[in-house]
Amino acid sequence: MKHLTEFVEQIDALAFVPTMGALHDGHLALIKQARESCESSKRVLVSIYVNPTQFESVDDLARYPKTLSRDLELAQDAGADYLWTPSVHEIYPEGLANVSLISAGPLGDLYEGASRPQHFSGVLTVINRLFTITKPECAIFGEKDFQQLFLIQKFAQEKFPNIEIVAGQTVRDENGIALSSRNLRLSPEEMQIARVLPRTRELALGAETIGKLRELLRGELSREPGFTLDYVEVVNPSTLLPVSNDFQGAVQVLIAGWIGSVRLIDNFAFTVKEQR
Repeated sequence: MKHLTEFVEQIDALAFVPTMGALHDGHLALIKQARESCESSKRVLVSIYVNPTQFESVDDLARYPKTLSRDLELAQDAGADYLWTPSVHEIYPEGLANVSLISAGPLGDLYEGASRPQHFSGVLTVINRLFTITKPECAIFGEKDFQQLFLIQKFAQEKFPNIEIVAGQTVRDENGIALSSRNLRLSPEEMQIARVLPRTRELALGAETIGKLRELLRGELSREPGFTLDYVEVVNPSTLLPVSNDFQGAVQVLIAGWIGSVRLIDNFAFTVKEQR
């Protein structure tokens, strides 16, 4: 694997896996999927760049875990051909103070966007820069960040129609907790609290209506000591908008909350079948 400190030449037939480092099995699954899914792409590029424009505070940016030496080894073992660790200047040569953010639109102001203003504008801004520099044939993003994946797919269709956006399934630990770099900041006791997320998912699967689903979700999440619920929403996966309580068909459940100072998100698919 070649470690690129600067993306100085166009690499043809590229499958791209953008990350912010602190790699875990979820990232490694995306790298392996890049190798397998993008059939015409022969080379896999993994980037590690902690994007400052998507963080709501300097403190949150500073707390993001950084494990570059370990990341290099893990990415290579997972099948990456290149690892790219661009500098802030390489991505934003005009300087952070002069960056014009790309609007994520009204959908970017919902859910995560409501709690983290301009977060998705920062995400789309860096994706725009990364895609413009690397010009991949396909790019892989995890379904754990469902709203982010939705917005990137929509943005790419409009701005980069030649780039295929591939979704990677959420990878979970043995307790069903979605893998996240932020989990590194949880104590063993806090990891026990985080099990409310998979437990809520299992409980909700028994709901027969959207109304009952919402009731089960909010009740279970609100009762967990140590977990502060931010939002739980039931949305149409095709529009990202909330569905009515009498809706029937496929939906996506979006959840976010805090355990101490650590923010966790999760989501899962659910289908309400027509009652006979």
